[in-house]
Amino acid sequence: MNPATPMRQVPGAFLNTPAAPRTDDARRYLDSLPEKNTARPALGGFGSYNAGGAGVASGPVTGPVSGPVGGAGAGTVAAPRLVSQVPVPTVPAQARTELPPVAKAARRITNTLLRDENYPDVDSYARAGSSSDYDMYSTDDAPGAPFKKTHMYPIPDQVFERLNRGEVNTQLGLFADINYAWAAIDSSLFLWDYTHPNPELIGYEDATTTISAVALVPPKPGVFVSNITHILVVATGTEIVLLGVSATPTPSGSKTVSLYQTKMAVHRGSTDVSIIVGTASGRIFFGGYTDTDIYELLYQQEERWFSSRCAKVNHTHPGWTSVVPNLPVPMGFLGHRDQEHLVQLVVDDTRKLLYSLSDKSTIRTYFMEPSGKLTKVIEKNKVSCLSDMTHMVDLNRNPLLNERVRIVSLSAISAQEAAKSHLMALTNTGCRLFLTATSAASYMLNASASLAPQSMQVQYIKFPPTSEEQQVPLRNETNTAVAYAPAPAAAQDQMSGLLSESCLGQRFAPGYFFDAVRSNESRTDLLFVSAPDVGRLKQSAVLRYVEQGTFIPLGDGSRVLAIGLTGKPFAAAKQPLGFGNELAVQFDLPPSEFAVLTNTGIHIVRRRRFIDIFANAIRVASGDEDLDNKVKTFTTIYGRVEMVAAALAVACGQGGDSRRAVDPLTEDRARSIFINYGGQPKLADADVLQAPEDNVQLSARHDALVLYLARLTRTLWKSKVIAMATDSASGGFTVGSAIPISKLMTVQESVQRLRRFLEQNKSLIQGLTGPSDRVSSRQEEIALQLEHQSLHALRQLMDSVSEGISFVLMLFDERVTDIFMRLDDTSKQQLQNLTYEGLFSQDSGKELAKVLVKAIVNRNIANGANVETVADALRRRCGTFCSPDDVVIFKAQEQLQRASESMGNPNLMRTLLAESLRLFSQVAGSLTMTNLRNAVEQYINLKYYAGAIQLCLIVAREKDRGNTALSWFNEGKPANDPREKAFNDRTSCYSLIHEVLDRLEVASASEPDIVDGRPTLAATKRAEAYSVVNSSEDEVFHLDLYDWYIEKGWTDRMLAIDSPHVVTYLQRLAAVDAQHADLLCRFYTQRSRFFEAAQVQAELAKSDFPLGIKERITLLSRAKANASVTTVGVSRQQQQLLNHEVTELLEIAHIQDDLLERLRADPRIVAEKLPDIEKVLDGPVQGLSTLFNDFADQAGYYDLCLLIYNAADYQNPHTINETWENLISQIHFETEQKQEAWRLMEAGEPLPDGVEPLEVPPPMPYEAVVSQIQSIAHRTSLDSLIFPVDTLLPMVCAYAINNHQDASIGADPCWPVAAFLQLGVPHTLIARVLENMFDAQEAPFVGKHRKSVVQWINLVVDSWIREIEHRGSASGKNGDGAITTWVAELLTRAEEALVAIAAGTRDPAQAASLTAIRRDTRDLKRKVEILSQAEAQGSLLFSTR
Repeated sequence: MNPATPMRQVPGAFLNTPAAPRTDDARRYLDSLPEKNTARPALGGFGSYNAGGAGVASGPVTGPVSGPVGGAGAGTVAAPRLVSQVPVPTVPAQARTELPPVAKAARRITNTLLRDENYPDVDSYARAGSSSDYDMYSTDDAPGAPFKKTHMYPIPDQVFERLNRGEVNTQLGLFADINYAWAAIDSSLFLWDYTHPNPELIGYEDATTTISAVALVPPKPGVFVSNITHILVVATGTEIVLLGVSATPTPSGSKTVSLYQTKMAVHRGSTDVSIIVGTASGRIFFGGYTDTDIYELLYQQEERWFSSRCAKVNHTHPGWTSVVPNLPVPMGFLGHRDQEHLVQLVVDDTRKLLYSLSDKSTIRTYFMEPSGKLTKVIEKNKVSCLSDMTHMVDLNRNPLLNERVRIVSLSAISAQEAAKSHLMALTNTGCRLFLTATSAASYMLNASASLAPQSMQVQYIKFPPTSEEQQVPLRNETNTAVAYAPAPAAAQDQMSGLLSESCLGQRFAPGYFFDAVRSNESRTDLLFVSAPDVGRLKQSAVLRYVEQGTFIPLGDGSRVLAIGLTGKPFAAAKQPLGFGNELAVQFDLPPSEFAVLTNTGIHIVRRRRFIDIFANAIRVASGDEDLDNKVKTFTTIYGRVEMVAAALAVACGQGGDSRRAVDPLTEDRARSIFINYGGQPKLADADVLQAPEDNVQLSARHDALVLYLARLTRTLWKSKVIAMATDSASGGFTVGSAIPISKLMTVQESVQRLRRFLEQNKSLIQGLTGPSDRVSSRQEEIALQLEHQSLHALRQLMDSVSEGISFVLMLFDERVTDIFMRLDDTSKQQLQNLTYEGLFSQDSGKELAKVLVKAIVNRNIANGANVETVADALRRRCGTFCSPDDVVIFKAQEQLQRASESMGNPNLMRTLLAESLRLFSQVAGSLTMTNLRNAVEQYINLKYYAGAIQLCLIVAREKDRGNTALSWFNEGKPANDPREKAFNDRTSCYSLIHEVLDRLEVASASEPDIVDGRPTLAATKRAEAYSVVNSSEDEVFHLDLYDWYIEKGWTDRMLAIDSPHVVTYLQRLAAVDAQHADLLCRFYTQRSRFFEAAQVQAELAKSDFPLGIKERITLLSRAKANASVTTVGVSRQQQQLLNHEVTELLEIAHIQDDLLERLRADPRIVAEKLPDIEKVLDGPVQGLSTLFNDFADQAGYYDLCLLIYNAADYQNPHTINETWENLISQIHFETEQKQEAWRLMEAGEPLPDGVEPLEVPPPMPYEAVVSQIQSIAHRTSLDSLIFPVDTLLPMVCAYAINNHQDASIGADPCWPVAAFLQLGVPHTLIARVLENMFDAQEAPFVGKHRKSVVQWINLVVDSWIREIEHRGSASGKNGDGAITTWVAELLTRAEEALVAIAAGTRDPAQAASLTAIRRDTRDLKRKVEILSQAEAQGSLLFSTR
């Protein structure tokens, strides 16, 4: 039989509101199906299902589905609020300040710096999982190698001589931060500057016993004099001595070290001291190779009553145990000492943590409390680490991670670099384990981040790179920057032994990794170095931890002894986000350098910046083809903008292994790349009516220029100009530069080199000299115009930056404190708050600069200095900030006449014209129209169009100083109003401007814009004229000008004007078509008028414009987003009303879109009728009645029917339950048909007609049911009407029993209840529903099936108890409440039912199952009784275990 859809009440309809009859067209969709399609398969694929019951019916479809599945019916639904037309209120045009070019350019700089700050942090790409992705380079000399060995400083001969004479113990160490190395030879200690060709040894030979450990640590504040920069801790066989160290910088860049006796020492006792570390706050911790105890060396400036100047304390065993002598360790079998001892101590100052590593690979974490205590908070052994990795690695098969592996070193990851990752552990097999630590504060809002962690786990594994014989080279390494490709994520190598026998490793921020790989055969260490691939991390949409790595040979027989950072730790930001962005600071910070101490010398390894790699790569390119391949490779990895920015930097002298590239060939190649690979600006074809500045994608060349300039000025941009400090000598204050003067000069030099480069190559750089006249379309012309405008603004900003720095340098050449005292209080505060961004790009900064100029001049006058010299210097070095004082005024007519007589001298003529304009402006209010017309005519004849337009604007303003013409226009131009005359007088002036523009267009049409790469005189004059027009603030003039543009058909020109008055015209055009309305929306959003944009978008989505449903959904989504943003001047209530309306309409639109896509894929719909369906559904948003009656209901789309019920607030439970039953039955039927089709495909049998082959195995029926239930639950937010748990749960349970969707098919017998628990349905509600099912004993929950009900009850109660135990409260979450005696009573009845079922069971397996369920029931009952008792006593101290 054919599946039938029973008639039902319209969802959402009121009882007394009859629905309108459906139209005949709605019925024709399926009534007109041709007879040849009568055997077409039903909706589910093939076969049939019983739409009215819960069971499955069988048999093929023999006829069409009766009833329509679509149409334009007029059925009503009680939800008119969703489709009512709400007119957009008329909003008066608001004045908007037009940003000057420099401000626009500054905004681009700010946005670029913000994007640089969005570089991913460690936690984002080293999240749960593992990888072995590397770009490997065979040597550090490869063009793209991430590191390069730059120097090798041998150990001095005099040190070798002393080492050879050592008798008991010799050690070598490194103080990389001061560029010193040390050697401890028996009881003597020697330090030397390893960068000096012939260093002088600094010795400490006062020790009487063998030196066991040496460390250089920061001093505790306030204990020593200021010139003591470090403390040298020397541990001998009898005592621990503190020596003061003064490291003074020298002009050559090295440091002079002096040692001072502090008379601070403590008796060592029986404690072994082999490891010493210090914290930034001056605390000193140490331990040894005999145990895992951690000691602290305490020291203070003076002795006190109960404490000496220097003492030690055992934090591991405080009290008397710390002074008991250590007994000899018992010897194990064959004389092996098996006591655990320390291997390494690591300090994390940012989190106040101390980590220790033992020889048993146990990691212990200690919290350094402010009170001075050291508390062990975490102890994680190797077994625990391996347990954390079981879901990432098969430990039984992996040779790199198993029980035999050892952790050889730890490296702390600071809180500044990562919020979650705390530690990196290196194994002897070369695997890096990233560990995260968490505390209770991690799950609390506004909790202090300084609390001690409580747990630690392995979060991520970085495996060693694949060995070279397993890698596939992309190209010959000499011809490309990238040597080997990283393995795909799905094929990572987790068993590479390339880094086996790692003996010493160190990680430095932001991910520089050094690993000494020991070869026992050759007795030589090979240094493996790697760093994150910043290009891929920055560009990739899916973050993968890809590294660039290489091996650095250290020489035969070399063994790595220590690795250290020679400069400041890397930090591109003060927070994890953006911290590791090396690209952002490559022009601002020197490259990181590291010292690697071996038994033969100190090797200096430098991190190669991207700019260095790029410069070297193009330098060694063998030809144009090779250069092109390298550019393409860099573009793929780093992005076009980053690549072009690097080319610009190299062309300006950056790059190479030195701070400045001097190779002319390299600079020429970089210049060629910047010019030729910069791309073109583009205007999207689909949005040509949109505001061009919003719709133009500027070229990569432009964005690269912005990026390079932003990174040059990043240190200055947000920094204050001055810094206030206290003068310790006088007790007053001093004013100094917040940025070092040397840094200012460096930035200025880089910016000036950039300015010179652009000036020298402006004829070759497209868009720099003006828009080209060789354009193929209006879109291309608009794009090039905007590119030129933006480039011009950037050049202006560069001028402002250069002059601004010159001004600051000149300011600090004076006595700034005296100048500061001459300012008023307001100016003083403004100067203290002034940033370089404000100085470079904001009017307030420039106005403050003028105030400072006056103060400088006044000070020089008071000191008797030559004011003219100061003024000339100011005008010469920073003319933008300081304009000339006075000029001589001549008569306007005389100047104009002299200009007409000086046409043979263009420069003189332009000077005279400008002077005449200035004088005319002073008397603009007295000029008659005749005088004005004569002056304008002479200006036109002399091609001084900009002056003519400016003079007309000034005269128009002076004729109506009260601006009465604007008010008359805004009031609708009332008749017989005296203000009309002012309006007519102004329009007379504007008519002259129209004439000037007409004459200008005629003159410009006969001449090209650019000749030989430079703008012609005509193009320059045209640009000047339109600059005056567009920059005018005369609103009446703009209104008149737009009317004239429309009459001339110059709408594109009008849209290109960025003026607040354009929006008034756009509001008028919005009523014409959708494109203009969309353009109005973009204008609103650009000006942060989001509420008005949302209104326009909502009305556009409800309009009759030819828009598809997906376009309307997009409009409604944008309207919802805009309506959610706070808009100045709009009340919260208005936002909420609009947001509510848009949300409801968007929900209906989504249902309509789902319905349309479902009908398009429905095989029952013939192709001839599909256009009619699309005409209705792929257009305006329909009413819910139309969607339900004419489409969803007739087609049997029960899931969409439920969504319609939810949208319409439909409250008929009988209909809703019936729809759920039909939906479950339909899903079961369709899934079984798909399973049958899959079985036929696997058997190689043909599929029935109309059945599409499947690509993947279909799910089980119950899985499909659960998926659909969860989908509807999420889309309806578990609405109690559409998702009635009290009826839906029994329905699903009955389906599971009736259709044998239980353990017999491999399903979880408790899947119905588990599905509802996963959705967050309260345990109380589920338990009550199951109790009713159990007590009612209605089919099918009778007989042996009562066992299933008991299992479901057990699952709910067990989950309930677990939730209560997890929360530590007698009540659960989601309104569960407390478990009371009724649950125990329910379990009692359930146990009794199991006894009754077991009495009638003869099957031993069934009896055993019942016994197990009964045992679980009893256990749960016991737990419930305990919880009930605890709740009754009001105590939270309970346990069910």
